[in-house]
Amino acid sequence: MSNPLLEVKNLGIEFRSGERRLPAVQDLSFSIARGSTLAVLGESGCGKSITAKAIMGILPTPPARITGGQILLDGTDLLGLSPKAFRKVQGAEIAMVFQDALSALNPVVPVVRQIAELYRIHRGAGRRDAETAAIDMMKAVKIPDAANRARDYPFQFSGGMRQRIMIAMALALEPKLLIADEPTTALDVTVQAQILDLLAELQQERDMSLMLITHDLGVAAHIAEEALVMYAGGAVEQAPIAELLDRPAHPYTIGLLGSIPGPEHRGADLPTIPGLPPQLANRPSGCGFHPRCRFATDLCRTKAPHELQVSADRTAACHHWKEAMDEYQAAGA
Repeated sequence: MSNPLLEVKNLGIEFRSGERRLPAVQDLSFSIARGSTLAVLGESGCGKSITAKAIMGILPTPPARITGGQILLDGTDLLGLSPKAFRKVQGAEIAMVFQDALSALNPVVPVVRQIAELYRIHRGAGRRDAETAAIDMMKAVKIPDAANRARDYPFQFSGGMRQRIMIAMALALEPKLLIADEPTTALDVTVQAQILDLLAELQQERDMSLMLITHDLGVAAHIAEEALVMYAGGAVEQAPIAELLDRPAHPYTIGLLGSIPGPEHRGADLPTIPGLPPQLANRPSGCGFHPRCRFATDLCRTKAPHELQVSADRTAACHHWKEAMDEYQAAGA
C-alpha cells in the first residue's frame, strides 16, 4: 500500500505481573489507506482492543507495556512522541468510539458540555462558542431536537442515541483516523444498521479513515474494504473483505465463516471451531492455532509461520494456506 495513513510495524505489547511477562500482541503489522475502512476481526482476547488502545495512546501502563515496533501516522512514529505531543494527537488526529457508551460518558455532566470540552481544550474556544459547536455536532450525527436535548444527561438517551453522542465527540475535531471498537454492541439490529450507515456517511463526507473492531462478519462486510483477522495476538490473514469472504485462506478464517448461521443449519447444531483460544501464560509452540486446526502437521507445531503472500494484495500466516483455500473452494463448488 503506497503512502498509507496509518502503518503499524512489528508491534509488541505485553502485560507484566510481578516477574511474569505475558505477551498480548506479537510482531503485528498492518496498514490503513487514506479514506478507507479496515475491519479487525477475531475472538475475544485476540488483541484487537489492546492494539487500538496502543494506537490511541491509552494503554493502561502499568501493567501493559509496548515492547517494540512502530505506529506511524502520516509518517510520524507516535511511539516516539512525548506524552504532551501525543495528547495533541489524541482527538485531533486520532479519535476513538468505545464499546459501551454509557460507561464512556460522564453520567453527571450534560452531553453538550462533554462534547464542548474538546473545543475548549484543543481549540481554545469560549464556553458559548464551544457549546454552539457541540450542538452542531449533535445535529451532524442526527440526534433529533439537538438544541433542546443538549443539556440532558447520558442516562436520558437511548443506547443508539448515546452511541451517536460518542461519535459526535470522536469526530468533533475532524480526526484523520477514527477507531470504532465494537460500536454496535448491545444495540438491536435496526439501530446497528443506522449507526453503521451514519459512520459510513460521515467517513465519506470527511474523507476519514476508519478502523472498525468487530466480531461480526456481517458488519465487516457492510462497511469495510479491507479485513485483518487476528488470533492469539497476531495477524493470521489480511485481505480485501470481498476476497476474504469469498476465498478465505487461513483455517481460522474458514472456521469463523463456517460458524455463521445459515438456512442449512436449521434444526441442527451450528458448526464451531473446536477448543479455546490460548491463554497468555500458556501459548503453544509453533503456530498459535495448531491445537485447534485440522490441517496442522509437525511443521505447524514447531515453526511459527510468517505472513505468506497469497496474492498481490493479501497475506496469510499459515504453512498450509493453499490446501485450506482449495478445500474451501471445492466444498462450495
